[in-house]
Amino acid sequence: MLLQVEAALREFPEGLYLDREKFSKVLQSHLGTRSLKPSASDLKWLCQSLSERDEEAEICTNKAGEPEPDPELRDYENVPLKECIYEYFEREVKPHVPDAWIDESKTDEKDGKVGIVGYEIPFNRHFYKYVPPRPLEEIDAELEQVSSEIMTLLHEVTA
Repeated sequence: MLLQVEAALREFPEGLYLDREKFSKVLQSHLGTRSLKPSASDLKWLCQSLSERDEEAEICTNKAGEPEPDPELRDYENVPLKECIYEYFEREVKPHVPDAWIDESKTDEKDGKVGIVGYEIPFNRHFYKYVPPRPLEEIDAELEQVSSEIMTLLHEVTA
């Protein structure tokens, strides 16, 4: 069957499809005219394999018509523990990514609230000790000495 699908795909009409549903229907129809009836999972795999992400494309939706998340755009935020995540989201995320949303299916098993509780320990902020760089004159002197040693070694090799 794989060879039949491959042969059918070679005859697939060229063109750019910016709507996944339309592409899926055209693909099913094209395969159907060749008596090929892939399962739903095989059709999904074919669509994913033959597609690529396009910023100009229509937003992909699920059966309920809700937008599907794009795994390539997934991001995480560290929200301060005592701050409301919805207020933080409106203030810090929405202005930059207007179509972003909070995945409310991710809840912490201990408190049952949206989001996973964790702690960040910024070691640099708490333990960093500033060490000023050496004076430029000292660095220049060291570079001059090393350059001199390198030149001496090169003269020994070429002599």
